[in-house]
Amino acid sequence: MALLLSPLLCHLHHHRFLADGDIHRQHRRNLLHQNLNPNAPFSVSALPQQNPYTTPPDNLVPELTLLTVVGNLCRSRNLNEALHLLEERSNNANAEKVEAVGLLLQSCGKHKDIETGRKLHEIVSTHFSNDFVLNTRLITMYSMCGLPIESRVVFDQLKVKNLYVWNAIISGYTRNELHKEAILMFCELISGTDLKPDNFTLPCAIKASAALSEIGLGETIHGFAVKMDLVSDVYVGNSLVTMYGKCGFVEEAVKVFEKLPERNLVSWNSMIRGYSENGFYQESVDVFMQMIVGEANLIPDVASVVTILPVIAGEGDVEMGMMIHGMTVKLGLDQELNVTNSLLDMYGKCGFLIEAQMIFDKNDKRNVVSWNSMLGNYSREGDAFKTYDLLRKMQMEGEIMVNEVTILNVLPACMEKSELMRLKELHGYSFRCGFHYDELVQNAFIAAYAKCGSLKSADRVFFSLETRSVNSWNALIGGHAQNGDPRKSLKLYLEMKSSGLFPDCFSIGSLILACKNSRLLQSGKEIHAFVLRNGLGMDSFISISLLAFYIQCDESHSARALFDRMENKNQVSWNAIIAGYSQNELPEEALYAFRQMLLDGIQPHEIATMGLLGACSQLSALQLGREIHCFALKACLLDDLFVACSVIDMYTKCGCIEQSRRVFDGVKKRDIALWTVMIAGYGIHGHGEEAMELFEEMQTSGFKPDHFTFISILMACCHAGLVERGLEYFGEMYPLYGIEPKLEHYACMVDMLGRAGCLNEALKLVDEMPEEPDAKIWSSLVSACRTHRNFNLGREVAEKLLETEPDRAEHYVLVSNLLAQSGKWNEMRTLRERMKDIGLQKDAGCSWVEVGGKLYSFIVGDDMLPESKGMEEMWRRLEDKTSKIELLQDTSSVLHDLIMGSEVEYRRPCFSFEHDAGKMVKKYVVQPAAPQSTPRFHSLLTASTMAILFLE
Repeated sequence: MALLLSPLLCHLHHHRFLADGDIHRQHRRNLLHQNLNPNAPFSVSALPQQNPYTTPPDNLVPELTLLTVVGNLCRSRNLNEALHLLEERSNNANAEKVEAVGLLLQSCGKHKDIETGRKLHEIVSTHFSNDFVLNTRLITMYSMCGLPIESRVVFDQLKVKNLYVWNAIISGYTRNELHKEAILMFCELISGTDLKPDNFTLPCAIKASAALSEIGLGETIHGFAVKMDLVSDVYVGNSLVTMYGKCGFVEEAVKVFEKLPERNLVSWNSMIRGYSENGFYQESVDVFMQMIVGEANLIPDVASVVTILPVIAGEGDVEMGMMIHGMTVKLGLDQELNVTNSLLDMYGKCGFLIEAQMIFDKNDKRNVVSWNSMLGNYSREGDAFKTYDLLRKMQMEGEIMVNEVTILNVLPACMEKSELMRLKELHGYSFRCGFHYDELVQNAFIAAYAKCGSLKSADRVFFSLETRSVNSWNALIGGHAQNGDPRKSLKLYLEMKSSGLFPDCFSIGSLILACKNSRLLQSGKEIHAFVLRNGLGMDSFISISLLAFYIQCDESHSARALFDRMENKNQVSWNAIIAGYSQNELPEEALYAFRQMLLDGIQPHEIATMGLLGACSQLSALQLGREIHCFALKACLLDDLFVACSVIDMYTKCGCIEQSRRVFDGVKKRDIALWTVMIAGYGIHGHGEEAMELFEEMQTSGFKPDHFTFISILMACCHAGLVERGLEYFGEMYPLYGIEPKLEHYACMVDMLGRAGCLNEALKLVDEMPEEPDAKIWSSLVSACRTHRNFNLGREVAEKLLETEPDRAEHYVLVSNLLAQSGKWNEMRTLRERMKDIGLQKDAGCSWVEVGGKLYSFIVGDDMLPESKGMEEMWRRLEDKTSKIELLQDTSSVLHDLIMGSEVEYRRPCFSFEHDAGKMVKKYVVQPAAPQSTPRFHSLLTASTMAILFLE
């Protein structure tokens, strides 16, 4: 026992597997293809052949010995007849009968015939009570029949025990997953007897350590094996490779594997499984390839195939999966049910449902695993009709019994609100089958009801549970957090704590999500503090959840501080910070984070690319956007429709609507989001006719407009002044498409009517809205009243605006300009004073320009750039030139009042003047560009124009 408690003397060093482990995927496929060549030596003929047993003619039976007759009966599963034969010869206690009893005990264990086994137990107790072999087989028989307690009774009744008896009881405990008992018996063996464990004892103890995830105990047994010179034994070595792999110590597993003097097929399978269980796809396939075409030149068995196929399925490498499929056909393994089920699962997870269905249909030996795999394939694709149709066929089979996994595999098809009735039908079916006592099934139904929007049903399922585990609470808390009632999830968390249960990382993740969705900054910070106090901050799932929470709450500085403290920044964390900066309109920070990610050696994928394209859109950084577009093309990221949408949006917001259309036309597989973003692009540019044509083309192509599509087409009508068409589309939303207009649609309509001067109609629409108008609607109405000089209505609407959002500086500036334009100077000054008292200050306007691939930003009064003085001098020269060509300034936006002989001016940007000045600068000052170059001009040619002239 002291040996087991001794500390580990040394640590194994970091090591990678095999020098040639980095075989390129294509090279591996070529090797496998060569191996599958019909002329290759790799053939079924290489397999060891077994001659089937042939039953002798009846006239020869009397001449056979007792052992031969019992053996024949055991092979034909006539165990009762064999027992009767032994009972008839109970007086003969010779060696032959001992062997016959032992053979029958083995058959009882194999076929789990406990009744015959108990009768044999009586014979052994009566005639062979001191026989070690029979008592060992008796212990094994009970353990194989799932009765380890009976095995222990036999063991305890033995006065003298040899190593074989100890091995049988330890193996029996391990076989019945009583791993703690197995370890205790092992400890008792080495500490309470003089017997030494052998190469059968140690693998059982190592297997129990792996099952308990007791890596320290496993390492101690490893050291014990080294001292006993058993570590080179292939059985001990294989069990050590498996143990280290299951415990996540892949490097240690590789070390043991490499030091094995002899490696059999189990050794290679164990190494493949160790890699696959820890997510090393490349290494798993490399080892598999070395096993069959390398120095080992072994023929894969069923275990090899069913180990490698899930790895291939997880990576979606269907081409490699097809090659493995071809190999199984060549070896004749495709008739094995386990292999067929693995192939079925692989094709389904790779999205090849037709191939999966063909394998399923051709399988004459289908079991419940086969049906569950096929149900899971359709369910993952969201095909509720085929999923339920297959479930009904499964019921009609009669021979196949539905189990808990069946219900769990069908449930993903019922995660939409439209599938609520199917979900209830499935719930009733699970009740009839008696699965309502299964915790996993009940938790899955809680989550499913929540996703279908039926939170009351989720609550009923939860409160009907007799015992509620942390997983049950997590299902309900997560359901409320994700599906419309995040505040209640916080209350449920408090109830869980009061019930005596401690939250785990999934509980915390759901709570952070609830705070994120409700923007509960203070509550989120309290949860963050709880995470730090309980040492959960190292969990990457929780860290990234907190990062997303701070980003959603516009706490970019807190998000950055949290991100900088992360020790292991992965692809997900970089994606989160880049997308967060872009989402919070901090494009320069997003670009900086992107550069840092590249310096850290992490290649961007879809999400980071989308965040970066969003930053380019906000900065109008066309050149950088083009570079990101090129990168996306080279990395084949445009196959992702979200990336394609981001590219189209970037070109649209950078003023290149033609390029947006070229990208759109180049996408072969379009979805509704792609059509929507292109329609929105035309709307932003005021191309109403093109937007409507595309809207009609979309419907002709078989796509039905959704909530966002109507926002885009209404915005297009608004910007193009197509009021009648906009009213038509708005009126068709619910009658033709079943879409209830939401606040965003009403905002588009109010803006459209306001721009057209239909102020009374716009106000009437606001009154008829089913929801309370938000600040955006009131703000657009104020702007419309000011544009069309309806100051009385404007003042009424302005009051509503300031009541709705009294803490936004831009609203006060808008209302102030309305009052000034209407000549209400006293009211305007009062409003300005009120704004100062509240502490509101309008953000300074910022302009930027891209020159030579570098972005330059300009703020009012900013002279931080080294070139500032030169640019000021350039601007003075431009003013002199524009004054000489009699450029007329538009002073309609100059708001002023004469007070006691002094002029007090309240100015706003004079867009007409800026536009005209820009055209004059281009015409009279800027030299013509070279034919192949593109002039770089900001959309508002004021400070940016001067900056370009100076910088270039």
